[in-house]
Amino acid sequence: MGLHHVELWVPDLARAEASWGWLLTRLGWAPYRSWERGRSWRLGSVYVVLEEPAVLVRDVAHDRHRAGLNHLALHAASRPVVDDLAREAPEHGWTLLFADRHPFAGGDQHYAAYLEDADGYEAEVVARD
Repeated sequence: MGLHHVELWVPDLARAEASWGWLLTRLGWAPYRSWERGRSWRLGSVYVVLEEPAVLVRDVAHDRHRAGLNHLALHAASRPVVDDLAREAPEHGWTLLFADRHPFAGGDQHYAAYLEDADGYEAEVVARD
């Protein structure tokens, strides 16, 4: 078996779609479904949903340092892809975390870019090679 899907509730769908849509598409995920308050991207049998629900508690922002989801880790095909994404990310609403230790912020054997979007969600993009 394995992961079926991940759903992120976001405070601004358009902003999340711009940043996450860019990242997921660059990593080979394809647009899957679209509705008034949500979008999804699929890779194989797994999909990621971004949704701006009507019932969202808006006075509490996402904080990856609180209990709950810290980050999503996604595969990139290679180290050059990780490097390209880290370089392009700011143009698409992402900030490179741990820039002083990039691309080895996760350790000497772990080549990755740690990115944070405008709403505080983190994506870790890990090179397969």
